[in-house]
Amino acid sequence: MSTFPTLSIDGTCAPDWRLLEQQLDQDGCAIIRSLLSHEACDNVSALYPSHEPFRSQVMMARYGFGRGEYKYFKYPLPATVARLRSTLYPRLVPIANRWYEHMDLTTRFPASHEAFLKRCHAAGQERPTPLLLQYGPEDYNCLHQDLYGEHVFPLQVAILLSEPDDDFTGGEFVLTEQRPRMQSRPQVIGLKKGDGLIFAVNQRPVKGVRGYYRVTLRHGVSRLHSGKRHTLGIIFHDAP
Repeated sequence: MSTFPTLSIDGTCAPDWRLLEQQLDQDGCAIIRSLLSHEACDNVSALYPSHEPFRSQVMMARYGFGRGEYKYFKYPLPATVARLRSTLYPRLVPIANRWYEHMDLTTRFPASHEAFLKRCHAAGQERPTPLLLQYGPEDYNCLHQDLYGEHVFPLQVAILLSEPDDDFTGGEFVLTEQRPRMQSRPQVIGLKKGDGLIFAVNQRPVKGVRGYYRVTLRHGVSRLHSGKRHTLGIIFHDAP
C-alpha cells in the first residue's frame, strides 16, 4: 500500500506520478493538469487585495525584478496553500533525494514537510515563502531563482489562477536551462487556469555519457499584453 497521501486539494486532480517523474527527469519541469478547480483559483486570487493573509508585498520594478507585484503569505497559511504544501512535498521528496544523490550532494530531505520545516526553522529560516503574484498589462518577471537561506528544497510548484486569452494575453511561463559549455535552452510552457507546474528551483541532474552532470535553471514570465494574471507559488523551504 502506498505511504503517500492522496493529492486531493478540491477533488479535481489524480495525477500519474510516474509520468510526472519521467517528465521532470527529462525536462526539469512537469505539468499537473487541473491541480486546483476554477472556484479554488478564484478564491485564492480574491485574497490579493486584502492585507490579513500576507506578511509583505514586493513591487518588482523597485528591485529590478521586472514589472508586477507579489505578496508573501504569513503563518498560519490559508488552508488551500497549507494543504498544497504538505500534500505535494511527500510526493516530490523521493525525486529530490534521488537528484541530490546523482549530483553528489550529501543533503537528504526528510519524508514529511513538517520535519523539513523544523530543519529550516532551526537554521533561522522561519518566514513562510508561498506567494501570490499579480501582473497587469506590460508586466513581466525577469529570469530568476527562488533561493532563500542555507536549506533549499530543489523543486517548487507554480499554479496559474487565471485563464489565458479570457483573463489575460501574453504572460507565458518561461524556463531556461544552462548546460555546461552550451547555450541556454528555453522552454515556453502553456498552462491553463488551475494547472500546476512543478520545476527545478536551481539545479538538476542530467545523464551524460560519463555519468550525471548538473544543469542550472531559471524561470520567469513574459510580458503581459492585456488583462490581469494571478499565480500562486508554492515554495517548500522557508526564508531567513
